[in-house]
This record gives sequence, C-alpha cells and structure tokens, in this order.
Amino acid sequence: MRIGLGHDTHRLVEGRPLILGGVRLEHRRGLLGHSDADVVLHALTDALLGAAGWGDIGDAFPDTDPAYRDCDSSRFVREAAARLRQAGWRVVNVDIVIFAEEPRLGPVKEEIRANLARLLEISPDSVNVKAKTGEKVGHIGRAEAIGCQVVALIDDQRP
Repeated sequence: MRIGLGHDTHRLVEGRPLILGGVRLEHRRGLLGHSDADVVLHALTDALLGAAGWGDIGDAFPDTDPAYRDCDSSRFVREAAARLRQAGWRVVNVDIVIFAEEPRLGPVKEEIRANLARLLEISPDSVNVKAKTGEKVGHIGRAEAIGCQVVALIDDQRP
C-alpha cells in the first residue's frame, strides 16, 4: 500500500464559474487558473500521482500546454486513475478537506463525494469530503482563495 498527499489553492475572481470536485456551484466568483481551476480535482490528482511516485499534476498535465486551457479537471483525475489501474494499483480511499470561507459547502459535500467516487470508480463510502472555513484568517479566511488537501491510499493489485 502507498499513500499520497495532494494540495492546491487558487484565487477567487469575478467572471469565472466556481467548480469544486467537478460540481458547479452558484457563486458570484470562481477560481482563476489555466484549466477550470478545480482545486479539489487538482489536489486529488496530485495525491494519486504522488502515491504512485509519479510526480505531480504539473508534470503530467503542464499549464504550459494549450491542450489543458479551460480543461475540465475531471480529465486529470480520470487519466491518473486509469494510469494507476493499468500499472496494477487500486484506489482504496481518499480523504479530502476543502478550505473555503465562502460559499458554505455543507449542502454540496455529498454531491462532490458521489462525483469523486464515480470518477475514481470506487464506492462512495471510500470517499470522505470535509469543509473548513479559514475563520477569517489569511487569504482563505478573507475569501480571496479556496484551497484543498487530499490524502489518497492505493493498493498494489499485481500478483
């Protein structure tokens, strides 16, 4: 078994949709980035790649590549998970913490969880999603950014 840790943070800006865990939320601002800037899916991708020892999202899907401009970040998770399966790994579980002062994420945590389980092709009870505010401290607490941390456990399925 191996464990991987992923982290991502993006600034909130006007004129962009807010997408977290592949779920579009109604909010006046969205996250700024080369792709759709989904911090949950970026951190998840980093955790999966890290568990396998394959670098990070910037290595696998560089923001200098125009192919990823405004890309749906679900693609990164699907491709990382497929690479794991092809190499004989199975995702056991993921634990996710989303750091956001706004919007309140309680009402969408289950939708995010279900979407992540679908993308990873694992049971929803193997996905945990937590939401924390910044308690008005720092860039997250001032609602200038949203961050995410993910831990992923993978298991070697090779004979």
